[in-house]
Amino acid sequence: MGRYQVAVERMNPLWKERTANRIGGMKKLEEQLAGVAQQMVQQGISMISFKPQGAPRSFEVGPGKKVEKVNGVEVENLIFTKWLVLVPTATKFRIIRKGETRPLVIDSIGFQIAISDKSRNEWSFIDGSGLTVNDLRGLFGTLPQDLQLPLLEKRESR
Repeated sequence: MGRYQVAVERMNPLWKERTANRIGGMKKLEEQLAGVAQQMVQQGISMISFKPQGAPRSFEVGPGKKVEKVNGVEVENLIFTKWLVLVPTATKFRIIRKGETRPLVIDSIGFQIAISDKSRNEWSFIDGSGLTVNDLRGLFGTLPQDLQLPLLEKRESR
């Protein structure tokens, strides 16, 4: 639908801040991300569809503390405050190439990371296309040591 700015608005704040710091500030990041949609149009690329595909996997992250009374005594317990969900996705792109009569259609298999506080239903996202386990663990250190990210794949659609 051409509303690419939504991706910027819903980007996970921790990831957005880390990415901005790597490239020289939030203003530069926002300019770069805003230019992506324009580049896609200039190159004849449009997104046809984007949908979840396969089974998501969820993890508890965001360690915190909760104080409870047990037998009249306040006890501090460790809890997890956030959900992190790996959501496999299927995206279909159309590329209109100069001099070609038919557009090229690409199926892209990837994933999104969805994060929300457990007490809310407001989700932010990290695109998995350039993400490593170490990147993710740098933000959420309590993820399992054997965590495997979904595979990425691009192929011409038939």
